[in-house]
Amino acid sequence: MNDFLIGIGKRLKDIRKKNNLTINELAFKANVSNGLVSRIENGRTIPSLPVLLDLIQSLEIDASFFFEGVEKKSNAKFIYLPKDSQQLIEKEVEAEGFKYVHIFSKSLHSLGFEAVLLTLEPNSKREKVITDAWEFKYILKGEVKYLIDNEEVILHEGDSLYFNGKLPHVPVSISNESCIMLVLYFYSDK
Repeated sequence: MNDFLIGIGKRLKDIRKKNNLTINELAFKANVSNGLVSRIENGRTIPSLPVLLDLIQSLEIDASFFFEGVEKKSNAKFIYLPKDSQQLIEKEVEAEGFKYVHIFSKSLHSLGFEAVLLTLEPNSKREKVITDAWEFKYILKGEVKYLIDNEEVILHEGDSLYFNGKLPHVPVSISNESCIMLVLYFYSDK
């Protein structure tokens, strides 16, 4: 089931781009926020059925056509994704200096999983966000301050952080150099 749910965002993004629509244009047509469309496309939240149907209608396609392209379960023994299948993730307009590269997402049993490389530029800006996932961060290069709810943690190269994404959170640049981190999102059916 999670493969199916994770595939909804990817399918929405693919059709939106094929129709040459921006996130802003789709959000306006569906009467939802830019941030919600971005979070759905990037697997950070799952839309309610009425919102999903409004988005599909705004793409001017049949619901049956939309769901034909959504990923289904397979019984493969492994998953291989070449580097050229990685995609730059478009984030909310309010995020400056955040570059997300989507490197993997899949559901195994009852756990949905997504991996992203995040490059946080010096002087980056974004408000705190909330996701429907548990989040794991591993600092590959640089340092960053993470604000989680009302607490802060300083992370350096090699440090890890794991937390409930339902808590408002944001990484904050604290250096003149870029910070690169591996971000893992874990989604559960429970």
